[in-house]
Amino acid sequence: MSFRSDMQIALDEARAAAKRGEVPVGAVIADPSGQIVAQAGNRTRELNDPTAHAEILVLRAACAEAGSERLPGYVLTVSLEPCAMCAAAIAAARIGRLIYGAADPKSGGVAHGARIFEQSQSHHRPEVIDGIAAEESEALLKGFFTYKR
Repeated sequence: MSFRSDMQIALDEARAAAKRGEVPVGAVIADPSGQIVAQAGNRTRELNDPTAHAEILVLRAACAEAGSERLPGYVLTVSLEPCAMCAAAIAAARIGRLIYGAADPKSGGVAHGARIFEQSQSHHRPEVIDGIAAEESEALLKGFFTYKR
């Protein structure tokens, strides 16, 4: 799999989420040919749904588009390290590659916290590439929370 990043689109989705009053996290999913099949930002407040993280929303849309609960060879790009819930969904969907921006030492579930892909109960571990546009993602998050406080 060659490297390509849709991080700028994920960051655009994160900025749109912030404008809606959501935590600014955005995600994009591309099929094995590189075609973007879904993009979203967090919508937990808007939908009154604690599972409406950007990653979950794009996984649902991509699975519906593919007509399958599994997405081997797909690439998920997200502006922030996925939480444990999202990491478990990524493993269940058999995503081929996960690309994320900022690390999340407090709530992350990939390199921090639960480290879902390292658990024996995880049936799949995608290729993980981290730190892509991390500074931009961190600045977006810090600005959002500074404004909220």
